[in-house]
Amino acid sequence: MIHTIFERYQAREKVSSSRAKTLEKLIKNTIDYILLFIIIVTALQMIGIHVTAILAGAGIIGLAIGFGAQGLVSDVVTGFFLLLEKQVDVDDYITTGNFSGIVEQMGLRTTQIRDFDGTLHFIPNRQIITLSNHSRGNMRALVDISISNEEDPDKMIDIIQTACIEAVKGNLDVVEGPNVVGVEAFDSKEIVIRVLAKTKNGKQWEVERILKKAIANVLTKRVKESN
Repeated sequence: MIHTIFERYQAREKVSSSRAKTLEKLIKNTIDYILLFIIIVTALQMIGIHVTAILAGAGIIGLAIGFGAQGLVSDVVTGFFLLLEKQVDVDDYITTGNFSGIVEQMGLRTTQIRDFDGTLHFIPNRQIITLSNHSRGNMRALVDISISNEEDPDKMIDIIQTACIEAVKGNLDVVEGPNVVGVEAFDSKEIVIRVLAKTKNGKQWEVERILKKAIANVLTKRVKESN
């Protein structure tokens, strides 16, 4: 039912699928806690335990353990503001602390991030002090290519530029470029040439691989011809 409601909400309000998915999972998580509480109370009543007295006592006990629950309260409050300020949504690629990955779920207590090696990190919301969201707007594909310092830099820049343009011709994932920026670094043995392209979000790695392959092919062909 919740899933159907959010599908209609997304279609009617034209919100992003990530935003709708984030709110849907959060509400499901909240309902899980509410249902668990109701089940426990109902089970106690069925076996003859007076829940009213327990709840009254729980209020007194709650005061005693309140200081120990400060972390839990902090998790909930931080999670609320993360959602309110739209800092992150499900399926966003983010970095927080030492963790980077795709957000799979945002709950009342924790945010789940799937690392690129498959590891699922459960991060308490209060530990999300700084957050970098890589899924807002276009991204940048960056490729650095090392060539021998015996090569003519201007000539190699022209060759690499032509190869890159041909490689992504008609590729809708590329928003701008690719452009050879120029010489990024050099030493006594090699020269590093940098290529940049602006891509759609999440497509930067794929475009980088395409550019690397195109450059590798043209450089390999050049070496064979020189031999």
